[in-house]
Amino acid sequence: MPLPFALPIGLLVGMSLAWLARVELGRSEVPLVLARPFLVAAALGAIVHLPVVAYFVAMHGDWAYLYLVRFSRIPSAVDLALVIVAAAQVPLGFALASPWAIAKRGPALLKLGAVVGALLIVACVVASRRLAVSASFAQYHAGFGVAPLADTPLGRGVLMSWIALLAGYAWSAHVLKAPRAD
Repeated sequence: MPLPFALPIGLLVGMSLAWLARVELGRSEVPLVLARPFLVAAALGAIVHLPVVAYFVAMHGDWAYLYLVRFSRIPSAVDLALVIVAAAQVPLGFALASPWAIAKRGPALLKLGAVVGALLIVACVVASRRLAVSASFAQYHAGFGVAPLADTPLGRGVLMSWIALLAGYAWSAHVLKAPRAD
């Protein structure tokens, strides 16, 4: 997924996991960063979200930056830092939403999630032409060699990444909703 969209998606995933874990978080007697639900969210960010974002930055860099900058001019250390920040959004969203989830302030949490989601949808609509094609920076801006996303390896990568993200999210939700024998 493009880097600008990896940030709000990670936040939304983390926030929703916090809501799913609200009962266990309310009973937890350890600091948040040591609580099992937080560790599940951190693992999802590290094991699923990070590789998905890293794949697009490494293999389809110009698309990952939405053809706004030439990928080859960005230092790899900046790429690495941005991928790590994107992966950290899952546990960050979890940590930000945890107090509201524990207090069972669902409407407030839903409003915040709706605002983030609405901003994400608006950004997707604005960038839809850039998201729908596969090309290099030069090809995109010169208008040659641009291929529809569905006809390229990038399109298959997008499909597989969403399958991986949804499977990781489903497993995390299952783990957080499963009753624990204490």
